[in-house]
Amino acid sequence: QVQLVESGGGLVQAGGSLRLSCTPSGRTSSRTIMGWFRQAPGKERDFVAAISWGPGNTYYVDLDSMKGRFTISRDTAKNTVYLQMNRLKPEDTAVYYCAADINHWSGSVYSERTYDYWGQGTRVTVSS
Repeated sequence: QVQLVESGGGLVQAGGSLRLSCTPSGRTSSRTIMGWFRQAPGKERDFVAAISWGPGNTYYVDLDSMKGRFTISRDTAKNTVYLQMNRLKPEDTAVYYCAADINHWSGSVYSERTYDYWGQGTRVTVSS
């Protein structure tokens, strides 16, 4: 069993930045995929970004409104994945979830069905 511990959410003014962190309690492997999703009030949970633990390949949602503002990274020594969010907008307000597919063999990294483990979510509120 793997637990994902998230941190870094909070209240920020529009234009500000936040960095979310996620640390899996269990062992990761070179095949692990770590992802970030978000769920805005009254909406479905959507893919934001993902990273492969071994090679460090990154994947981002294909939305012009988010391009260039969000960056996913991982620190293998600290066993932590980060989501750096810059130039935040009120529409970025959501609960952000970390997810993990520990031994990824198949499935789209963009789909929440691919992920086996989920964090409890961390709330991000962007005021205008």
